[in-house]
Amino acid sequence: MGIPMTKKKFAELELSLLHLQQNVEIPETHLIIHPVIQKAVEQAQTKGTRPSINDIPPKLLNDSTFLNTLHSHVNQWIKSIQAVTKLSRDVSSGTASQEINFWLSLERALEGIEAQLRSEDVLMIMDCLRNAKRYHATVSFIADTGLKEATDIVHKYNQLMKDFPLNELLSATDLDKIQESLALIFGHINRKLRVAPYPIRRALPLVEAISRDFNEQLTRVLTSHRLLYTPYDTFERLLTQVMNIFRTWDDSMKGFTDVARELTRKRSEKFIPIKVVPAHDKLQERTRYLKEWRKQHEQLAVMTGPTKGLGVGMEVGGIDMEEEVKEAYEVMKRIDVLDVSVEGTEIWVTAENAYNERVARVENQIIARLRDRLGTARNANEMFRVFSKFNALFVRPKIRGAIQEYQTQLIDTVKEDIKRLHDKFKTQYRSSEAYHMAQMRDLPPIAGAIVWARQIENQLLTYMKRVEDVLGKGWELYAEGQKLQAESTAFVRKLDTRPVFDAWLQDINRRGMGVNGRLFEIVRLRGGGYQLAVNFDPQIITLFKEVRNLLWLGFQVPHGITNMAKDAKRVYPHAVSLMETVRMYGQTLDLVENNKDIEWLVAEYRNESQRMVSRGMNIRWDHFVSQFDGSRYIPSSETRDNRHIQFVREFASVVSVLQDKTNNVIDLYKEISRAVDDLATCSYTTEAFTELLNQIQAAIDRLNLEGYANLEHWVAELDKRIEIILLKRLAQLVQVWCAEFDRTDDADTRRDHTREMSSKRRSDKRAKDEKFLEGHMTVKPIVHEIRIQNQVIFLDPPIEYARQTWVRQLHDWIGVVCRLHRIQSSRYEIGLQMQSATVSETTYTSLLTRFTDNTLQRPFALIENKVQQLKDYVAKWLQFQSLWDLEAEYVFNRLGDSLANWQQLLTEIKKARSTFDTSETQRSFGVCIVDYEQVQSRVNAKYDTWQRDIMNRFGAKLSVAMKEMHAAILKARNELEHHSIEGLVGGPRF
Repeated sequence: MGIPMTKKKFAELELSLLHLQQNVEIPETHLIIHPVIQKAVEQAQTKGTRPSINDIPPKLLNDSTFLNTLHSHVNQWIKSIQAVTKLSRDVSSGTASQEINFWLSLERALEGIEAQLRSEDVLMIMDCLRNAKRYHATVSFIADTGLKEATDIVHKYNQLMKDFPLNELLSATDLDKIQESLALIFGHINRKLRVAPYPIRRALPLVEAISRDFNEQLTRVLTSHRLLYTPYDTFERLLTQVMNIFRTWDDSMKGFTDVARELTRKRSEKFIPIKVVPAHDKLQERTRYLKEWRKQHEQLAVMTGPTKGLGVGMEVGGIDMEEEVKEAYEVMKRIDVLDVSVEGTEIWVTAENAYNERVARVENQIIARLRDRLGTARNANEMFRVFSKFNALFVRPKIRGAIQEYQTQLIDTVKEDIKRLHDKFKTQYRSSEAYHMAQMRDLPPIAGAIVWARQIENQLLTYMKRVEDVLGKGWELYAEGQKLQAESTAFVRKLDTRPVFDAWLQDINRRGMGVNGRLFEIVRLRGGGYQLAVNFDPQIITLFKEVRNLLWLGFQVPHGITNMAKDAKRVYPHAVSLMETVRMYGQTLDLVENNKDIEWLVAEYRNESQRMVSRGMNIRWDHFVSQFDGSRYIPSSETRDNRHIQFVREFASVVSVLQDKTNNVIDLYKEISRAVDDLATCSYTTEAFTELLNQIQAAIDRLNLEGYANLEHWVAELDKRIEIILLKRLAQLVQVWCAEFDRTDDADTRRDHTREMSSKRRSDKRAKDEKFLEGHMTVKPIVHEIRIQNQVIFLDPPIEYARQTWVRQLHDWIGVVCRLHRIQSSRYEIGLQMQSATVSETTYTSLLTRFTDNTLQRPFALIENKVQQLKDYVAKWLQFQSLWDLEAEYVFNRLGDSLANWQQLLTEIKKARSTFDTSETQRSFGVCIVDYEQVQSRVNAKYDTWQRDIMNRFGAKLSVAMKEMHAAILKARNELEHHSIEGLVGGPRF
């Protein structure tokens, strides 16, 4: 059965014995019956007939003695019944059980009397007296007994006494049942008093008797717990429960008092003061005091304990504080703390004095230790920690007075903190950092201001908690505390967020916002032009967020605004999606506008976006508000979205594709542009050009694979741009080639070209790369040798070889560009080429026809000029072939006897000798070298022979001529000498 059930059974047994002791003795009434009457009734019952006076002998009915005897018996009945009906008791004496049992027993006794009066014996006696005309005894019998009035009163009173739940209190074995029994008792009294005319003057002593029972039962239960021996947690729980029980009694008494006053007024009873003197007042005061005393003792025990408070213990000043506190507590444990009698109170005071003497020594040590810690604290925060740790002991006046100076210092610190809090509040929410942080966290303005104010309020409460830490509980009763309490209360009133909320409600109601209108609108820009925008008031989004946060903060938002916020909440995802989509659309169009070259490529995606915009122009927000979101209840596979929601998703998807394609093509276009720009500065080699064009072609292939529109046209424009750059490179090439071809170097430099010039060109190239990358180009010189074989002079290799070599070199350099493959837009296109592409269509050979000036004619003119120079020089050497071909006699005959011709020939021979009569063995023409070393000596020897022969022949001719001239002169002299001078006298004078 268990210990609790056993206790309950013992309590019920004790209660039953108590009832036996407290039963009020109600005298038993036995009516005297005449033997003749008794015998007649028995005979009638034996016969099974109804007893009547006929069963009595007739002479007895008229016998005065017999009738007098019956009359005297009736008078005795009246006296015995009156002894019961006039019975009463004093409610103020005894217990509530005695009062209840008295009326219940009285009712049973009256019922027994009534049963006897209804018996056949009594009825026959009454018939006999009436038959004898003795009406005096029969008529006033019931009135004389007072039975009817007594029975009526007892029945009415017992409406209250029946089922009275007093046993619940008397048999309670724990505090919970005592508390429940009080609720049952007073509930029964208050309910039954309204229907039962039980006098209020008796009800008041009855309640006092219940109080005595309550006091005894509560004392019995608390004594069984041995309060001072229980752990503090259990003690705290028990005493808290006891306080709740007393509170239940007080609340019940208030209800009973109200009912008693009301019934007194209604019944028009004589006025009596409705006052109940509870018997448990002293017990209530003792338990309240005991609870506070045990709490203070526990705080002191914790502070002096081995692991908390002042430290491990320790003997300070010659005493062990922990042991001292325990011994002081042992003094209290030896007494009955619930004994509220005069003797018990004296014992309590004596024990408490002994306890206080021991504790005073501990307090002195605590004060010394506390002042030591406060003195070594480095700052206010450390002091606050010390006060927070020891503030439970501040209720002790001795400790409180010892640390007063530190409390004043820390209270000033708290005042400074509260002043800074005031300054923070006066700066207003929109000027604070919290406002910007709230915007980052998507907290709307009104909710943010309310949260900000509540945070300040919480901080203020924290500071007030610091005041409590410093001054202890009840701090607001001190002078400093009262001032701080008044200031903080006024500040808290200023921090009331209700006016902010009310102002927001008025503003929302005044604006009359709603979710309606078309989906899109066209906005005129200040700088001119128009822009697509979403026709959705951002304040609606703010409203939805405000309502959500205000509800979280515990505000009651009106139903209309809540519905509007619900509409905004339903539309919010779509509105935000549309806003973001339109913003992306505008940014993407700006990108396209800033990159005009890609406009054709993304035209198809932009057109699709514009079609979606025109489609959305006819959609209204009302459709979204009335849309039922069935996706919450229907599985996603079965969900069929509304076409307007589907439009939002499609529009976002189309614009997202436009943005992705635009960003992708811009990146590719930047790569292509870099490669195209590099074509103008890269090294002039097939590998460099091919690598860049391959990069461009790879990007074009990616554009083709990704399905960009107008790619063929765009690639054609890009190809034109590449052609312009390559044409410039060709022009630069031709210019550099001409400059290189036209250079004139000495023969040694040209001969050592592969060694000296090559290294020089490589060193110069590094300096010229940034300016012009064709600087490494050179025209290799050609060496021609003038040879004689079989007395025939000829040039090896011939002049035509030089022309062919130079033209081929020029073609090779030009072919670096012209042989490059053009970029194509349709490499991934599947189709039949009806006509094979010509070379000009797949390469850049056609660039040669794009020169507008004589750029391309110049290198060929230089080649022909150089060939002509070479021909002229070689022709001079070939003239010496005649030295072997001519016959001396033919020359002599051709010259004849004209000395002038001979002299001219000799002069020309001398002059022509400079061609081969030198120390050099070759002649340089820049890109061409003529080596005449082999033929030089043979021509010189042949020339010497011819010159000698001609000189000899000219000498002979000259000798003959001189002789003839001498002879002629001599002859003329002789003739002149023989003429007379006289013939000359008459002549004219000069």
